[in-house]
Amino acid sequence: MAVRNIADIRQIESIPLAQRDLPTSTYAAIKRTAEKLPNVPALSFFLDAQRFTEAHTWTYAELFADITRAANVFHDIGIAAGDVVAFVLPNLPETHFTIWGGEAAGIVMAINPMLDGPQITELLHAAKAKLVVTMAPSPDNDLWQKIEANLASAPSVQQVLWVSAAPYLPAATASKLTEAIAVARGRYNQWSINDLRTQMATQPSDHLKSGRKILSTDRSSYFCTGGTTGLPKIAVRTHGAEVFDAWALSANMQPRSEAYTLFCGLPLFHVNGQLVTGLFPWMEGDHVVLGTPQGYRGAVLARFWEIVAHYRINLFSGVPTIYAALLQLPTNDHDISSLHYALCGAAPMPVELFREFERKTGVRILEGYGLTEAACASTSNPPDGESRVGSIGLRLAYQDMRAAILDEHGAFVRFATTDEVGTIVIKGPNVFAGYLEESQNRGVWLDINGARWLNTGDLGREDADSYFWLTGRKKELIIRGGHNIDPKVIEEALQAHPAVAMVAAVGCPDPYAGEVPVAYVQLRPGAQVAAEALLAFATQHISERAAIPKRVEILEQLPVTAVGKIFKPALLRMEIKQTILKEAAQIGVTDIDIDVIQDPRRGLLAKIKLKTAHEALANALGHYSFQVDWSK
Repeated sequence: MAVRNIADIRQIESIPLAQRDLPTSTYAAIKRTAEKLPNVPALSFFLDAQRFTEAHTWTYAELFADITRAANVFHDIGIAAGDVVAFVLPNLPETHFTIWGGEAAGIVMAINPMLDGPQITELLHAAKAKLVVTMAPSPDNDLWQKIEANLASAPSVQQVLWVSAAPYLPAATASKLTEAIAVARGRYNQWSINDLRTQMATQPSDHLKSGRKILSTDRSSYFCTGGTTGLPKIAVRTHGAEVFDAWALSANMQPRSEAYTLFCGLPLFHVNGQLVTGLFPWMEGDHVVLGTPQGYRGAVLARFWEIVAHYRINLFSGVPTIYAALLQLPTNDHDISSLHYALCGAAPMPVELFREFERKTGVRILEGYGLTEAACASTSNPPDGESRVGSIGLRLAYQDMRAAILDEHGAFVRFATTDEVGTIVIKGPNVFAGYLEESQNRGVWLDINGARWLNTGDLGREDADSYFWLTGRKKELIIRGGHNIDPKVIEEALQAHPAVAMVAAVGCPDPYAGEVPVAYVQLRPGAQVAAEALLAFATQHISERAAIPKRVEILEQLPVTAVGKIFKPALLRMEIKQTILKEAAQIGVTDIDIDVIQDPRRGLLAKIKLKTAHEALANALGHYSFQVDWSK
């Protein structure tokens, strides 16, 4: 049935979930579709955005066969149900084979390939990964080198599988690359290294050699999530949670008269890339177009509307920075009439950006909300109902979601009333099993009337029609002299300026107020405006006096994560460093070296080196709330 409002969601829920006959695992889910639609296109991949019409395509039968082969490779290496297969890969078909084949054999852990070597191996060590799947060395890729240089720090790793781009290159180029990889492999004989594709070619494709019966409660994946602090946590997820969440998202978008073609440009080490443009469409018989190893971070955006027209894309998923970039690209004569929806999650979309994108393209944006700890998606604006700009929409079926009032110790007091701001809490089959490190689970769970709820840490409200509205995140609040300031108040005001593309408001350390708000701005291409003019604009449009920023900083580009979310910890580091330099200059200290880091135990930490000790500077910095490590 079409979802238009909360009544339709409750109608879906009138049938008990147990009667929905959901597959028990991600492997079983893909197998079911492959048996039903063996000859339907499931996955297409193009290596180069300049030659996006030259795609390699897998039917459902072929995709499932390669996933099964990969699972059998992992089994022969020694991966069992409790063992971890870590992958450090860009967006490739082999990444999908590793993800879903790895979940069939053991537990898959996604690692961002843009991390540096020590960070990667720290995560491998923390998860006790037994196998690493990563890119083979090549002239244009140093991923293996930075991993290998630090691999001794992850003693649990017993095997390495290499992946190369050779299958997607012209024959002559592929042959040279394969030869170079064979030579390189001889240089690393201290590790047991094999080629994934070569090993897959020797494996059966119609059954799991392990004979494993995967339960919905079995662990399927580990995901690293840092939240607003930048500190990595490893979230433990189950097969049942992933299958249910993909199914719930699909149920929200029914009925359909035809299969969709979806574009995947978000990274496959992120939950959105894997579930929204992976498992969700593959449970429905849809066609996924995987665009280059770099996805949106490569040259795809420049030709995005051509790609949409060529493949007749119906749906894609992105984050606000993607939509801001696409707005600068004219659709020209490209026929994008196939586009039904654009999904937006991971970060709230500025209202003006939302309206301008829909007005310019005619494509409807479905803004939603989700988090790694709840599989991926928890809410969405209804596809056949009213999209309320700025709202994250209605909860998905069978997921209970409320705003809750907590006491000063984080304990549940009561559920919030209509439009009363509280902490967003979630209960449902999509909720994760907890963090791998038990100490990180403190404060994650709430006991509400005898049931266990997930404390998301996000602040929001539920209106009279059951639409949810995020109002901020507790850890992002700017606390000015005891006054809590929601950064969104500042960001939405400045976002309305015609020259502004993106905004991030953070707290600047202040010796008296604790923090004062400052705003970082990225301008639209070609726009020119002075920071003083933006500050005057903010002053005029922000009614909350304490929220008026002390200053506005214009950056050529705001720092973002690998999936395009604005990365506020980087801005906080800049603010701390500038504060220290200002204090040092006022007392005449010039021989100073500052490095602001994210310490695993202490959070943001300013490491300061001086040639000689300076008591006056130490006293001055003692008035700030950030921590300092003095090094000689």
